[in-house]
Amino acid sequence: MSNGYFGKILWVNLSDSSFNEESVSEDSYHKYFGGFGLAAKYIYENMPKNTDPLGPDAILGFFPGLLCGTVAPLTGRYMVAGKSPLTGTWGDSNCGGFFGPEIKKCGYDGILIKGIADEPKFITIIGDEKKIENASDLWGLDCVETEEKLGEKFSGARIASIGQSGEKLSLISGIVNDKGRIAARSGLGAVMGSKKLKAIVLKGNKSLEIADKANLLNMVKKYNEGINTATVGSIQLWRDLGTPWMNDVVAKTGDAPIKNWGGTSAEDFPMENLAKITGMEIDKYKDRKYGCFGCPVQCGAILEIPELKIKETHRPEYETCASFGHLLLNDDLISIFKLNDLCNRAGIDTISAGATIAFAIECFENGIIGLDDTDGLELKWGSSEACIELLKKMINREGIGDVLADGSKKASERIGKDSEKYAMHSMGQELPMHSPKYYKSIGMTYVFDPTPGRHTSGTLDMMVGGPLMKPNGLFPGVVLPRKFKRASEDRNEALKLVSCLWQATSCLGLCQFAYFFQQYPLTEILKSITGWDMTMDEIINSGTRIQTLRQAFTLREGIDIVNNTIPERTRGVNYKDDYIGYCEKIGWNPENGYPLRETLESLDLNFVIKDLY
Repeated sequence: MSNGYFGKILWVNLSDSSFNEESVSEDSYHKYFGGFGLAAKYIYENMPKNTDPLGPDAILGFFPGLLCGTVAPLTGRYMVAGKSPLTGTWGDSNCGGFFGPEIKKCGYDGILIKGIADEPKFITIIGDEKKIENASDLWGLDCVETEEKLGEKFSGARIASIGQSGEKLSLISGIVNDKGRIAARSGLGAVMGSKKLKAIVLKGNKSLEIADKANLLNMVKKYNEGINTATVGSIQLWRDLGTPWMNDVVAKTGDAPIKNWGGTSAEDFPMENLAKITGMEIDKYKDRKYGCFGCPVQCGAILEIPELKIKETHRPEYETCASFGHLLLNDDLISIFKLNDLCNRAGIDTISAGATIAFAIECFENGIIGLDDTDGLELKWGSSEACIELLKKMINREGIGDVLADGSKKASERIGKDSEKYAMHSMGQELPMHSPKYYKSIGMTYVFDPTPGRHTSGTLDMMVGGPLMKPNGLFPGVVLPRKFKRASEDRNEALKLVSCLWQATSCLGLCQFAYFFQQYPLTEILKSITGWDMTMDEIINSGTRIQTLRQAFTLREGIDIVNNTIPERTRGVNYKDDYIGYCEKIGWNPENGYPLRETLESLDLNFVIKDLY
């Protein structure tokens, strides 16, 4: 066992109910860290190209970040990874809570699942005992019910499960832990559902070795005491209000999409509407704080909603508030709580769910679908009750809900009638609640990242600009080129730097918000945990390798990434110009997105060459 990691992963084959441990070389940790980086290496090497993501050969990985499970601040993240059934590309989804650290406590740096069970199953790792057990009595339960029932049997265990949406193979379904933290994007809940795997139950007793525990504790104390989460008056925005502090701010700046990306806040969703769904209004329902493992900020919260007779539910994040609020012109806060709770329980992505409902409303408004199609639901902007009923239908695949359950792209293909112009997606993944008209480089990310349609993929202008975010405050030793805001070599270099830095920090287990509070002593913390004396340049190089491998996976699956596009109403500046400069700096051919042969060789990705050349 090495410092900071256990040196092994666990393979689970549901077809023959077998477990197999595999050793991981120290070199692999240096090159890929953990999270979706290490997952990409094992999935790429072990899953044949053109594998059906819902078939028995598909591999689904659960990988904590390399530093996850230690006391390092903001490192409680784990990633689910595999081939996305939604987009056909590389798929990964990032999640917090306490499930990731429990993988480490079980003595593994990742769990890989293949095969298909002959009936509903759940996996347990309790201490040193591993089992695959019958889950027939759990099938049909929502994620909260599943977690509570399994929690009674396995006291103190950490549980990740799918709800009805994953069971019914909704391509916008995710995987839920802590009753409301969701690995939501890429449709990986459907992969878990296709394997008839209801849940993973973990209760470990292993401890990580730390290279220099005293120094680590000293740095953690210093960082936590100095953390700046932005204060307005007596309110600490991130600590007190969480991400919903942005609900009104981003609408006024033009960042939040309004009315299915076709409206503006000033005309369609002005302050009189926004005032009803602000972070301060949501805070009135807070019962207690909630934070992920190792988090000094605790930006989450558990709410009690008397109007809905809900005793305990997670506070909706900004993305959820915008997808069920701004995007639908819905200022009914109680309905947003209900929609969020339904998604948490069913295990369905709130971004895709809200965007697909917005698509349906616009189709209804333009006569493409009618009351006969919607089972009598009158879909109008701001019609909160109709939206709740429509979401229930999507979760249960009932009537029009069956048409919508796989997202707006699939729905538009089923409906036809020129409905595709109302589907705001990238390769099938609904666009997040941030506009390329505000964050100029995010259009490039939405279109060309190996996991398209994602805002959590390392976007230059989002990571260093925007409300209360500080340029050049990323990490000690990381300085952005001076003219990164304008078209130039400096900007191209910055696009590459931030993208690859993001891959690295994600795979180390850092929360995205580590970029926003204060400088994070990354190299010092990494050394104190692992003993590695890595420079920031070496860390970024590992991030470049990870990003290039994700790209190679998507290309290997036959995806024509460079000819992808997003709907005209969502676009900002010409994102293709940014991409050309980005490719030149990262070492990819801008004409087809292929990593150059010499790039693959320099990154020790020689095993990819045979697939691309």
